[in-house]
Amino acid sequence: MECGLNMQGRGIIAEVKGLQILDSRGNPTVRVFMSDGVSTVSASVPSGASTGKHEALELRDGGSMYGGKGVMKAVSNVNTRIAEKLKGMDSADQKGIDEAMIALDGTPNKSNLGANAVLGASMAAARLAAISAGKELYAHFAGSPGRNPILPVPLLNIINGGVHAGGDLAVQEFLIVPAGLPTFSEALRAAAEIYQTLKGRLKSKYPPSATNVGDEGGFAPPMKSTAEALSAIHEAVSAAGYSPGKEVFMAIDAAASEFYRDGSYALDGRRFSAGELSDYYMELANSFPLISIEDPFDEESFADFASFTARTGGKVQVIGDDIYVTNVARISRGIEMKSSNAVLIKLNQIGSVTETLESSLLTMGSGMSAVVSHRSGETTDTFIADMAVGLGNGQIKTGAPARGERAAKYNRLLEIEQREPGIKFAGISSFRREL
Repeated sequence: MECGLNMQGRGIIAEVKGLQILDSRGNPTVRVFMSDGVSTVSASVPSGASTGKHEALELRDGGSMYGGKGVMKAVSNVNTRIAEKLKGMDSADQKGIDEAMIALDGTPNKSNLGANAVLGASMAAARLAAISAGKELYAHFAGSPGRNPILPVPLLNIINGGVHAGGDLAVQEFLIVPAGLPTFSEALRAAAEIYQTLKGRLKSKYPPSATNVGDEGGFAPPMKSTAEALSAIHEAVSAAGYSPGKEVFMAIDAAASEFYRDGSYALDGRRFSAGELSDYYMELANSFPLISIEDPFDEESFADFASFTARTGGKVQVIGDDIYVTNVARISRGIEMKSSNAVLIKLNQIGSVTETLESSLLTMGSGMSAVVSHRSGETTDTFIADMAVGLGNGQIKTGAPARGERAAKYNRLLEIEQREPGIKFAGISSFRREL
């Protein structure tokens, strides 16, 4: 993008432009370019498949182009209304920029401008502020009060189920958590070795299609039950030479709203009440080194979350995702009811950097863990890797150690580790649990 020299100074927004690009699922998404006349940055917006009903609205075009999933309306909003509002503003004023766009939109869920348009500009402003100040993006985030940068523990989805894979597994994600390794690079190496070991074992046991991958890079084998998937991962961890429950833990994202119907849950060929499902999760936690369970119940079931969280006694991290959608009001309700001990933090659920930071601060200030997360429809943008380090939350969930849009985030974390040897790896201490 060409633009003339900005005489107002570094970091003052001179130009904003949007572009329709493709995400990792081949669907359109928004990229926003922003310039101060000296530096030009860009930011690309992710998109989810398993979405909470309270998420900010992703504006799509409808019609026949791209099956109705085009984002030219959102791009047009970037190029006109958002650009006009932001020109002349200081990119360092993240809160002012985001509040201006929220006011311009004028709806509770950003349905006017589109959360994808607002978020793209919001992310780009953060990048422009960082580069204008001569800082890396993680250092820009670490400059906020109360932030202590740390390299996060990766939660890697290596078997996909639910809406991410289209097979018989109702649980959406089966993850490995190399929290017992001493550094981020060693944790990532362990994860990559386990991933390749699992691939070999799946090849030998199942049809060739077993090593097809889902949206987030995890394998999508023809498995029938949650225990079958967990057993396969447990065996792969040991076969790769690592100690389950000491060096490498396991986790699931149930995404239970996806298999909740008419007051009960359909899982593994059975129907469960909330109490029966709680019993089932505890059986799994007693059989496998489960360190974390995400979205164990429907997105409106605050009380069932609270009952299960109390039952685990802190021995399992209980993450709320669809129940909170990175929304301060819903997180506040969860804090009051003690519904979970962790919150998933996703930029595009709420639709601006400022609101994401507020949700993260509230979460960690309440004593809960904040887990920065990708979406199933991703780009090669590494924004969340820097954000996770700078926020000092200690955990990141960004898919398998495969596919370019997932590996980009892990590779960025490796770069930060090399660049900043003083930033420590969070390790097992990032999980608020009894060991």
